Amino acid sequence: MLDRNTDILIVGLGLMGGSYARALTAAGYCVDAIDRDPEAIRYALAEGIIRAGATDADPALIGRADLVVFALYPHVFLSWLEAHQGLLKPGALLTDVTGVKGAVVKAVQAGLRSDVEFIAAHPMAGREVSGVQNSTPDIFRGANYIVVPTEKNTQSAIETCRTLGEVLGFARVSELTPEEHDEIIGFVSQLTHCIAVALMTCNDDQHLEEYTGDSFRDLTRIARINDEMWSELFLLNRDALLSQMDAFEAQLGRLRETIASGKRDEMRAMMRRSAERRAKFDKITK
Repeated sequence: MLDRNTDILIVGLGLMGGSYARALTAAGYCVDAIDRDPEAIRYALAEGIIRAGATDADPALIGRADLVVFALYPHVFLSWLEAHQGLLKPGALLTDVTGVKGAVVKAVQAGLRSDVEFIAAHPMAGREVSGVQNSTPDIFRGANYIVVPTEKNTQSAIETCRTLGEVLGFARVSELTPEEHDEIIGFVSQLTHCIAVALMTCNDDQHLEEYTGDSFRDLTRIARINDEMWSELFLLNRDALLSQMDAFEAQLGRLRETIASGKRDEMRAMMRRSAERRAKFDKITK
């Protein structure tokens, strides 16, 4: 279980890893970090958000960690484990922040030592900036945290991961299977980023910022996208994402047809259903 005696190591001290470090340190936990960027480590040490840090796979930091949080791109995460899992303490618990689970969880659990355990998690939070310098635990407040267990996980690991989400300050902690996670994330996260990208690239007017109102700015906020990370996530979750894109195109086509044919009653019915469903989000926001 997670307590103040738990030594925590964060591998990848960017926006998400840095926000974890800030929240956990503020809550009284001992947090170390590894990041290949020496400036990220220097900053985190200077700010007091980590106890110790290194720019390589430091055996001492890795070997004393009871809980290791991987805040890395999926392919980097897998490569890191292949190269360095021998340094992990027997009994260590590993978790992650990766946005796709099916392709990652199976690969990690299949190749992991038998004396350590990996429990997947997905913090549904972020900002349109990167780096530990922009990290803040505020992104977790009111947000959702998803634990993604498999049949290979112990109940103790699941409970520890749930506790981690609570300590970080998430408003809601839930559980999904890897398959359920990837299907729903394909809709609520990846599809929305696809829509934002498509909106920002379907009109070449170079002065849009001079004319737009809040609705366009709100809808396209996530269009300031990390192309390296999101392209990898899209391709790892290709089938689920394409299915959600097809469903969206069908509904957009239906709305287009009501406009083209002047079917105002049908159009208003779609709008009412949309408004009713969106109102449920307002009720659960803290």
